[in-house]
Amino acid sequence: MNRPTLFFLSLLFPVCLYSQTDIKPVPFTDVHIADGFWRQRLDTMQRHTIPYAFRKVEEAGQIRNFEYAGMILSGKARKGELRFQSGQPYDDAEVYKVLEGASYVLTVSPDAELERYCDSVIDKICAAQEPDGYLQTNWTIANPLHEWYGGEKWLNDWNLSHETFNVGELVECAIAYYQATGKDKLLKCAIRAADNLCDTFNDKGIRMAPGHAVVEMALVRLYELTSNRRYLEECKFFLDCRGLRKFDPSSDDYRVNGKYWQDHLPATEQREAVGHAVRALYFYSGMADWVRYSGDEAYRKAIDGIWENIVSKKLYITGGLGARDQNEAFGSDYELPNATAYCETCASVANCMFQLRMFRLTGDARYIDILERSLYNTVLDGYSFSGDRFYYPNRLQTSSRGQERSQWFGTSCCPTNLCRLIPSVPGYVYATSNVGDIYVNLYIGSTAEVALGGKSVRLEQRTLYPWEGYVTITVRGNDAGQFNLRLRLPGWAQGRPVDSDLYTYVDTTVPPVTITVNGKAVAYTTERGYAVLTRQWQDGDVVALSLPMKPRLVKAHSAVADDNGLLAAERGPIVYCAEFADNGGSISAATLSEKTHLKVERLQDQSNSPLNGIPTLRHRKTTLIPYFARAYRGKGEMSVWLPDEKQLKKPGWHTIDKVTICDETSEESHKLEGENMRTGPDLGWRDATDGGWIGYALKCHPRKPNRIVAKYWGSDGGDRRFNIICEGETIATEHVDNCHPGQYYEVAYTLPPRLTKGKHTVSIRLQALPGNTCGGLFGLRTEKEKKH
Repeated sequence: MNRPTLFFLSLLFPVCLYSQTDIKPVPFTDVHIADGFWRQRLDTMQRHTIPYAFRKVEEAGQIRNFEYAGMILSGKARKGELRFQSGQPYDDAEVYKVLEGASYVLTVSPDAELERYCDSVIDKICAAQEPDGYLQTNWTIANPLHEWYGGEKWLNDWNLSHETFNVGELVECAIAYYQATGKDKLLKCAIRAADNLCDTFNDKGIRMAPGHAVVEMALVRLYELTSNRRYLEECKFFLDCRGLRKFDPSSDDYRVNGKYWQDHLPATEQREAVGHAVRALYFYSGMADWVRYSGDEAYRKAIDGIWENIVSKKLYITGGLGARDQNEAFGSDYELPNATAYCETCASVANCMFQLRMFRLTGDARYIDILERSLYNTVLDGYSFSGDRFYYPNRLQTSSRGQERSQWFGTSCCPTNLCRLIPSVPGYVYATSNVGDIYVNLYIGSTAEVALGGKSVRLEQRTLYPWEGYVTITVRGNDAGQFNLRLRLPGWAQGRPVDSDLYTYVDTTVPPVTITVNGKAVAYTTERGYAVLTRQWQDGDVVALSLPMKPRLVKAHSAVADDNGLLAAERGPIVYCAEFADNGGSISAATLSEKTHLKVERLQDQSNSPLNGIPTLRHRKTTLIPYFARAYRGKGEMSVWLPDEKQLKKPGWHTIDKVTICDETSEESHKLEGENMRTGPDLGWRDATDGGWIGYALKCHPRKPNRIVAKYWGSDGGDRRFNIICEGETIATEHVDNCHPGQYYEVAYTLPPRLTKGKHTVSIRLQALPGNTCGGLFGLRTEKEKKH
């Protein structure tokens, strides 16, 4: 019996208390990916991304931090002699996450050189652990000691010191490496750190909720490995600490009212997804883990309510989560802006973890539907085909400045999280239960050795998914006899993009799903989103599933203001977008129509591009590409949501002209002028200080009513009073003063007809009052009124 098998057998000893049905993913070590779509991603991760990530954390000094901390603890250097080499207390976790990803790669593809390198990193990590088990390199080096600690161990973990967060990532990493190699040096280190945590945080010690959740999930994994219930109870302890700290519920500031950390209420009283999205989703994952082992109904009601809130009011069509740049946070219900969407890559990684845990509670396919939406869209958008360029936020709309992927980040949580998620994708494909079920959750070409009731079943899956909906599953060996094969029927194949009214299909017809066994149609039952086939399976049996993969137009709930009058398109699990390169250099004329069927075509003439041959969607002159395939052909406009032609014909205000702030070409063509101007090109804003001004020339309509619409940031404040001037005449006075914290907002100003009559262009100026600042201005456009 090999070492990985020993590891996974250890997962069988803890008992799931929630129900008699215990659902477990089939370990990724037992699933071997064979299809071209995911094989490319996995190979790139192994050959390029993980070596690249190790190089980056080395260059950032994050591995050297462990070396220096070890030198201090061993007496080879005095405290104060060596400087902390990177920037933040959480930098330790970046190393752990890359090491975890490398462990997954080693499990599937042994590599002696990579293993030796990992061993050398592990030696440095273990040497940096203090005698009591505490491991935090910035604290040990203390030169400089980061202000987030507040001068004392654990004192500020509720806030930003990230001490429990680092322990959590250490535990996850150590388990993965033990699983991959059988070597327990790092695991022993992680257990000492976890024991130190349990000795410190308890009813007789510190009672404090972690400021950045993740340790809860890690403790459950450690419980699963060791069967030591202490770790499961410590997870529950941390969950119960939510709501103990006193915050100000009357404040709108998330860091004042506690919502940033999901610490504003006891966990069992929470029903809404709030605050920092990544923290939240890790926290909710820990709640789901606790419910699975405890059957705690109060926690179950809370986590169900939170899930419903996300899926019905806070989920982007791309599976992205987190509407606001400020605090990297969830917004209010239905607050889903596109151009300023945050949708951090880490949030979608965390969402995959959360949805898998929710699935394990009930075996309901709706959770896998959401997981798949995040995985195939925002997660894949988060890193390049080459494996060395990454997104932190994943916007749903970009201006002509575009949004290029970055080589790395000072806070590198997104690429390091991808390092550990992508290699583990094979572990999301199948699951089993203790009552004779094999779940097929993701359709990915693969072979799998499935352990079922102590017996073995070998399955071979073949498919061109996500581009085609035809899947075959062949039984290549079966010692288990009769079992229930549960084939997920994706929501998109049953006429619903998500299990709520947040998004709906324009065309409500549902083409039939067909299933055959050995070429003959079979009757099947449907349970919780799965087609259930029960029989005495024989070697060579072939199940064929055909999912109608027609292009679909999607509309959002009317309460999503940013999507009113707009449509999106998807096909199967893939969300599409319009990009400048396929639409004449600009998407300004790109539209969709409820009455038109989208055509599927292969992208051609891109021989040097990874996009060559991928399916595109066409509507008249509008071409759409997969969202994850954007930003490979230069900088330019992109949008997931496009105007509905029907809405453009309705009365109302329609854009004539717009300025893309900080875009050189756009501002030059609109005759930018000003005094005392400042700018932030990364976010696209300008303001002008000390009585300064900003001016543009924009097109207008010579006969129809006109107005201008200015876009501001709702958290700007202070002395920001200024006049809005058109053609030299003041038409309004504005005061930007924390009007809409954490979000952008727009203000429309009607232009007097006498100023636009007979003109095709008008001059617009924002003029700061004496001693004041005008702006920041994030967008400016002119509109004309269209009447019946």
